Amino acid sequence: MKRIRLLFTAIFNDVMQKRVMGTASNLTYSSLLAFVPIMAVVFAIARGFGYSVYIEEWFANALSSQPQAAETIIGFVNSYLIHTKKGIFLGIGLLFMLWTVLMLISNIETAFNDIWQVKHQRSLFRTFTDYIALLFLIPIVIVISSGLSIWITALNHSLKDIVVIGPMMSLFFEVAPYVIISIAFTALYVFMPNTKVQLRSALLPGILAGVSFQFFQLIYINSQIWISNYNAVYGSFAIIPFFLLWMQISWIICLLGAEISFCRQNAEDFFATTTEKLSFNKRIEKSWQIMQAVSERFRCGDDAPTALEIKKMLGLSMRTTTTLLYDLQRIHFLAELIHDEKGDTPRYMPAESLENLTYDALSLRLADLESVY
Repeated sequence: MKRIRLLFTAIFNDVMQKRVMGTASNLTYSSLLAFVPIMAVVFAIARGFGYSVYIEEWFANALSSQPQAAETIIGFVNSYLIHTKKGIFLGIGLLFMLWTVLMLISNIETAFNDIWQVKHQRSLFRTFTDYIALLFLIPIVIVISSGLSIWITALNHSLKDIVVIGPMMSLFFEVAPYVIISIAFTALYVFMPNTKVQLRSALLPGILAGVSFQFFQLIYINSQIWISNYNAVYGSFAIIPFFLLWMQISWIICLLGAEISFCRQNAEDFFATTTEKLSFNKRIEKSWQIMQAVSERFRCGDDAPTALEIKKMLGLSMRTTTTLLYDLQRIHFLAELIHDEKGDTPRYMPAESLENLTYDALSLRLADLESVY
């Protein structure tokens, strides 16, 4: 019970320190810019599959209490698709679409890397390939999910009168959205951070985020019936503030799940006594111990150590180890060895000749770095 309380306390402190609420606001703004382009890709792919009518119907049902807003957004998307086929707007429209969507994905990666304390982004090649894959994969998944939903609904209506199968299909139909969105969140927690995330660490947060998101969806949809009274004053614009609120709360749920995933994978750090903030002199002492350990491996011709190996050798927490390794890279005492693969574990070796990597030089460079802070 004490460990659970400490873990929840650590998660709360992390949420406050990493400004999750502010990050959710930034992602909401990016999502708003990318919303129409993403929906345009979804509608374009749906038309390729012959599902355009079903996608529009699904979108209209999602905003059933705000039919004017649904019609307006669908009109924006259709207009966007029409104009991207004409003249100079073809190139400008496609570039704007790519820029807004890629900026959104980049901001999501940055937010997740900040939660996971990852200091380096994907390489340019992996950024391009991973982001483009996401750009086309997500709409395809949405279209296929919508098609499956339509098929399951039709099957449920045809089998609902059968004694045994009917109730089972009804239960499956009710549970399926929770399962699908939980899988989506779990995949996001594993894929998005530029570090190796264990599936077992992401599974429970993915389920919690998926269930929370679905419950929030129900509350949001039901509340639209109450807020529809504002239509008399604001017309179709009444949906905008509530849509932004829905988007921000959705991002908060998503980021909280990522935070829980990080805390689960690094749970031992939250119960260690070494996670408190180090003084400047202590940072110099621990950094020099790291340099001695790395230099000794280098002299012996052994494999360069990983952050986890350094953590175990010196008895530090992973958080402290990661922070000190990043500082040692910034002052050019250590170099990070990593292949251009997400699953590869970074290793560390001296960045200069060992004769130049003295204790005095380390102290001076860290002092210069401290003055920048």
